[in-house]
Amino acid sequence: MLTLGGDGTVNEAVNGLLATPARSGTHSAADLPALAPLPGGSGNVFAGAIGLPRDSVDAAGQILGALAERRTRVIGLGRADDRYFTFNAGFGFDAEVVRAVQGLRAHGRHVTPNLYVRLALRQFYRQTDRRHPVVMIEAPGGDPLGPVFLGIVSNTDPWTYLGSRAVHANPLAGFDTGLDVFALRSLSSVATFGAIGRMLTTHDRPLPGRRVVALHDQPMVTLRAPRPVPVQIDGEYIGERENVIFRSIPNALRVVV
Repeated sequence: MLTLGGDGTVNEAVNGLLATPARSGTHSAADLPALAPLPGGSGNVFAGAIGLPRDSVDAAGQILGALAERRTRVIGLGRADDRYFTFNAGFGFDAEVVRAVQGLRAHGRHVTPNLYVRLALRQFYRQTDRRHPVVMIEAPGGDPLGPVFLGIVSNTDPWTYLGSRAVHANPLAGFDTGLDVFALRSLSSVATFGAIGRMLTTHDRPLPGRRVVALHDQPMVTLRAPRPVPVQIDGEYIGERENVIFRSIPNALRVVV
């Protein structure tokens, strides 16, 4: 299956491919068509994560070569309740920003990295409750962690791109391991911008910081709150929920690389 579009398009295609297995709970990647995601959006995070150029012309050349050589790779996916995601999902502040961007995009606004930054700053300083964290994190075999202001659940690295710059919320996340989680206990300016600085420079270990919660290679993680919280998957806002169960689904999809 060939797609042309951004990460939202890829997510829709993946969920279409795996729709029946999602209901039955079992599937084999070998039983499904391989996915060739030709990048055509503003972010193209998934294309970059599987090793394709984020430029559509360069990616087309690599995909044609891979098809000629029958070259594919099997990767794991994440699942948020009943919906699959390819690279990340968010619960809290990052989903608030995605919701704001998606609202402008629906009215024809062109999405750029600068737009994301401006809306993130506006959301951070004018609209988000930065005093009362409500999100709790539950992982198998451990006590609940939190409260935190946001939880970023990664199926691979990077979390996103700031233009051409990769942003690493969970640097150890990968398609061949379980899910990784990054969360912040504080949304003070010092804690938040310190974490962002480390996301731009840390590539080989979980992000440090006493206000940071970091989990690696988890088969399942539950994020819950006492009130509805915005949720995004693969950069697409999907509404508000009080709890979401995130699961790692190994060997779920073949991709052409």
